[in-house]
Amino acid sequence: MPTADIVIVNWNSGSMLRECIQSILDHRDGVGKVVVVDNGSSDNSAQLPQHLAAACDIVLANENLGFAKACNVGASRCQSPYILFLNPDARLIENSVAKAISFMESSEGQQYGICGIKLIGKHGNIERHCANFTDPSTYLGQALGLGGRFPRVFTPHFMRDFDHTHSRPVDQVIGAFFFVRRSLFNELSGFDERYFVYFEEVDFALRARKRGAATYYIADTTAYHYGGGTSENVKAKRLFYSLRSRLQYAREHFSTPGFLMTAAITLGLEPFTRLAQAGLRGSLADAGNVLHAYVMLAKSAVAGGQNTSR
Repeated sequence: MPTADIVIVNWNSGSMLRECIQSILDHRDGVGKVVVVDNGSSDNSAQLPQHLAAACDIVLANENLGFAKACNVGASRCQSPYILFLNPDARLIENSVAKAISFMESSEGQQYGICGIKLIGKHGNIERHCANFTDPSTYLGQALGLGGRFPRVFTPHFMRDFDHTHSRPVDQVIGAFFFVRRSLFNELSGFDERYFVYFEEVDFALRARKRGAATYYIADTTAYHYGGGTSENVKAKRLFYSLRSRLQYAREHFSTPGFLMTAAITLGLEPFTRLAQAGLRGSLADAGNVLHAYVMLAKSAVAGGQNTSR
C-alpha cells in the first residue's frame, strides 16, 4: 500500500501536539514521514519528549509564517504519494490513514484529489464539517443572522443539513484532516500563501475542482477532533485574519460585482451587526474584539495599498 506523509503545523498548542503525534505512532498503518513545522511557538510545545521527537522531522521556523506557508514548508519535505495535513488538536485512530489511502487508490477514488473523513468532537458528536463553496449571499445571511433559517436564499458555508453518516462528494472538507494527492498539491503550487490563516483550504479545494480534482467525504473511517485549538485565546486576531482571508478569497474567485457586494457586507454591514450582537450579550470584551479586528483590517488595507503603489 502507498503511504501518506503527515504535516502538522504547530503554534502554541501545548500538550495537544504531543498527544497528536502519539496517536500517529499508535496507528501508523499507511503513515510515512511525520513533519512538524513549528511557527515560533512560545509555550515550549515544540520541545517534544525524545521518543516523539525521534519519530518526526521537526522544522523550527522561529517565527509565525502563517498556516498556509508553514504547510507548504512541511509539504516540501514530503515524498509519499499522499500528504495528510493534520491539526495538532486532532487524533488518529485505527485505519484513519489507511482507509483514506485505500479509497483514493480505488477505481472510484481516482477522480478525486482531496478527501476527508468523519471527525468526532470532544463530546462524542459527529462534526458536521463539510462545506459548500461560498458566494456573497453566504456572508449576507451570516451578517443578518438569517443564513441558518433560509438556506435556499443564503448559501450556507457548512453543510449543517448533511448528517455526515454516509460518504459522498462535497465541495470542501475541513483543514483539520485534509488528505491530498501530492502530485495535485505540487501541480497547484501548494496553498496560496496570501492566506495567512483561514480560507487556504477552501481556495485550494476550489482550484483543485477547476482542474477536475474533486473532494470526497469518507464516512466509514474516523478521527477525533477536539476543535478550537490555540486560536481561542486570540479572538480579535482570529476575526481579523478570517475577514481578511474572506476578502482575498472573494477577490480571487468571485465576479467583480460579487466581490464588491462581499466587501460592502464585510466592511459596511457586518461591523454593526457584530457590535449589536455583542451589545445584546452584554459583552464589552466581544465588542472590543470586533473593534480591534476592524482596526487591524483597516491598517492592513492601507499597508496593502502602499505596497501595491510601490
